[in-house]
Amino acid sequence: MLKNLGFKIKRNLFPVITCSLALIILLIFLFSNNGIDNLRKLIPQIQGSWLLLAVATAILTMLLEGLTLHLFCRHLYTGWTFGRSFSVGMTGLLYSAITPFSTGGQPMQIYAMRKMGMDTGKAGSIIAMKTLSYQVIMVTYALLFMCLQLGFFIQNVTNLAFLTVVGLITNAAFIGLVFLFTISAKGTDKILHFLLRWLYRLRICRHPLRRYHSIHQQLSMFHDSSKLMGRSWKLYVPVIILTILQISLTASIPYMIYRSFNLPAENVQLITMLAAQQFVMMVSAFVPLPGASGGAEGSFLMFFRTFFKNTITPAILLWRLISYYLNILLGAVFSSWGGRRYTSEERISALKVKSKTEG
Repeated sequence: MLKNLGFKIKRNLFPVITCSLALIILLIFLFSNNGIDNLRKLIPQIQGSWLLLAVATAILTMLLEGLTLHLFCRHLYTGWTFGRSFSVGMTGLLYSAITPFSTGGQPMQIYAMRKMGMDTGKAGSIIAMKTLSYQVIMVTYALLFMCLQLGFFIQNVTNLAFLTVVGLITNAAFIGLVFLFTISAKGTDKILHFLLRWLYRLRICRHPLRRYHSIHQQLSMFHDSSKLMGRSWKLYVPVIILTILQISLTASIPYMIYRSFNLPAENVQLITMLAAQQFVMMVSAFVPLPGASGGAEGSFLMFFRTFFKNTITPAILLWRLISYYLNILLGAVFSSWGGRRYTSEERISALKVKSKTEG
């Protein structure tokens, strides 16, 4: 019994350390700038309906994550069920939250899909195209809001984060390379060699050859995955619509928290807060800690202080609880549920997974 307890502790040690670190950083923000006093004063006037709406919105984004993934899965496997897709989606949210740079989400999703009876190669293709689709839509979405609201944040945010612009350019450049690679692999290689050579001369990239192989491998993976998935508009149009809805709902959570504080609605526009959340996401993407701990709170403070003013610290607390810790809690529950429900030999046999390409 003690052996089993020791094994469980050791197996869950990293998530526990991750959550503890994120919680410590959150508490530091809470205890600074009179956060506790402001929270105590704010509690009596909080409107529970807006706060419940924020929580419901976060849960709805999880369902949309599972539904978008399900569209890709059903495209290749007609016998795949939404329960499997939702469980895999929650697994991705869980491991993205507890690993540095959100690197653990996609591998663990592929592993979970394989355990449920899906071919590893096709599971990898599904996750690759789901990730690429999300990145393309998110960057386009962020660029749009940057064009619409950049002037406001330049005027109201001190030292507008340079990382925001760098993040957009970096993501947009990689997406451009992926699409260019599908048209001409040789031409893309020449451009990649040229760029890395100049970055090496400018002493920005220390190991250009290693970086080239890493980028080329990712480009090849996306290229092979797109060939397997095909170019059906019946697949990608619903994916685009659902992803835009998911990103919009996620970005609207700070606005709902703002309204729950009973602050003047006329002082802020929803579109401005949606833009602020996109800036926060771009900055947080560069933070290597799990859940972008420290960077997420700091960037939220930077871009939302102009709206929340002296209630910014309680806002950070509620935002992180709803948008981060809820992912960990429900991700752990539904990942475990899916692992128990869909990985038995009987379930895998009953699935009779069949690829459309084989059919």
